[in-house]
Amino acid sequence: QVQLVESGGGLVQPGGSLRLSCAASGLTFSIYTMAWYRQAPGKQRELVAAITGGGSINYADSVKGRFTISRDNAKNTVYLQMNSLKPEDTAVYSCNADRKFFGSYWGQGTQVTVSS
Repeated sequence: QVQLVESGGGLVQPGGSLRLSCAASGLTFSIYTMAWYRQAPGKQRELVAAITGGGSINYADSVKGRFTISRDNAKNTVYLQMNSLKPEDTAVYSCNADRKFFGSYWGQGTQVTVSS
């Protein structure tokens, strides 16, 4: 059974930093593209950042230069380092593992709130 468990969310002031983690189990982690999505109240879910098994990375324009995605295949974990956080980054952040023909899986999400 595939499980993705996010951690690291919380309340942070504008300009602050957080690091999200997503620990995966039940799949061959290294072959999956891992991604972070977010959904703010009243808005559609959007892709924040993704990293392929080969290490190719893409970011949403709104987070370029502020967020960094990385993965540790030995630990079956993907990270999202978020710096210079803004109130508009407030959302539920969810981890996704995706591989064509193998399936797409989601974590339960973690709340990130940026507020003074």
